[in-house]
Amino acid sequence: MDRTAGEAGAVPLRGEMRVNEPMSHHVTWRAGGIADRYYIPADLDDLANALREFSQQTIYVIGLGSNLLVRDGGLRGIVIALHARLNDLQVIEKNDSTGLIYAGAGVACAKVARFSANHGLAGVEFLAGIPGTVGGALAMNAGCFGSETWRFVEQVKVINRNGQIFIRQPEEYEIEYRSVKLRQKAEKASAEWFAGSFFRLSSSDHAQSRQKIKQLLSQRVTSQPLNQPNAGSVFRNPPGDFAARLIEVCGLKGCQLGDAMVSPKHANFIVNIGHATAADIEALIMMVQRRVKKATAIDLIPEVRVIGEPRRLA
Repeated sequence: MDRTAGEAGAVPLRGEMRVNEPMSHHVTWRAGGIADRYYIPADLDDLANALREFSQQTIYVIGLGSNLLVRDGGLRGIVIALHARLNDLQVIEKNDSTGLIYAGAGVACAKVARFSANHGLAGVEFLAGIPGTVGGALAMNAGCFGSETWRFVEQVKVINRNGQIFIRQPEEYEIEYRSVKLRQKAEKASAEWFAGSFFRLSSSDHAQSRQKIKQLLSQRVTSQPLNQPNAGSVFRNPPGDFAARLIEVCGLKGCQLGDAMVSPKHANFIVNIGHATAADIEALIMMVQRRVKKATAIDLIPEVRVIGEPRRLA
């Protein structure tokens, strides 16, 4: 397997390039096809250079792969993996009432929760229950236990397809439940990704915040199938209701296609009970949608992102 830094360009790349990389190793469902190329940047500057170097390629940017399904036919183009690479995490300022921290897009959400608590800053304890990175949490306004990511965002650092790095303010985005979009985007505007976030938090007692994290994690262990490969909540909650309740009343708990199963523990989780293919999981997602729609007239909207090509039949 080629693990060189990539083709020569104006600025040498310092990261790691892998060829024909199994994406099942990088998504929490442990299923899916192969990426043609998989690049792990050395840092933010290297990411900027890589985006310029790969300007003619299709780009997929991922974190922990916890909200992602890669189809069995894999990905053409280049996957850029940010987890543990854009990993800056620091207190920018702190006084008696508030504090500001910066977290890079590749930092695991749980790490942000612990870091904040250890520095006497409260508000993002809920991030301990988000099985992804800061970049993913920003992109979908991730939330749980009654809180959401963008409630605490003061500003974000962004990188675009041309490798330019700049700051955006929350008011530049339409921020909704599990949805974040730029308010105004020029027709030919460059694609962009979150590189990090500045979180404004309240000063608090260290022990109190750590205890809250402990309680949230205990609740998560009790209610979710964490011992089986999954991607977290599969569907958004419809207004005024819960996806898990709708799926359960339709009798779909424990429903199985291949080795993909609607979790008997939490109906809004689909778990891989052995060797599920991405096709098994995607088919089960669509079956759940059809059954719930038929029984309740409610359209369940997936939270998970499905990318890539179906497996080609021989």
